[in-house]
Amino acid sequence: MSSIFSKIIAGEIPSYKIAEDDHFFAFLDIFPLAEGHVLVVPKQEVDKIFDVSDEYLGRWLLFARPIAKAIEKFFPCNRCGISVIGLEVPHAHMHLVPINSSDDLNFTRPKLKLSEEKMKEIQRRIKEAL
Repeated sequence: MSSIFSKIIAGEIPSYKIAEDDHFFAFLDIFPLAEGHVLVVPKQEVDKIFDVSDEYLGRWLLFARPIAKAIEKFFPCNRCGISVIGLEVPHAHMHLVPINSSDDLNFTRPKLKLSEEKMKEIQRRIKEAL
């Protein structure tokens, strides 16, 4: 069965897409820790990050780098943090989150509930920086 991320990549479920190439897809997390929280996933459905091929691991970070730079440009933060947890969806994914402290990557914290207008504004700001 396809993961929810595979359905997002296929366009079966709408998303706030940030970037895409032949191998990867980036979109806003709809339950973000902070404004500017982006998920970056391989198009190939692989459950665990360390099961992703060697070739994809390097490309994944290269794909994510300009998105992280765009997040740092537009959202108040010390840096763009990266986290790979992988428990909630059986499809390897990384979180890019604007952070000021390590606690900002605490996924047990309450998530933000942003309006569709706010999500579209965040999407636009990140895409403009790319």
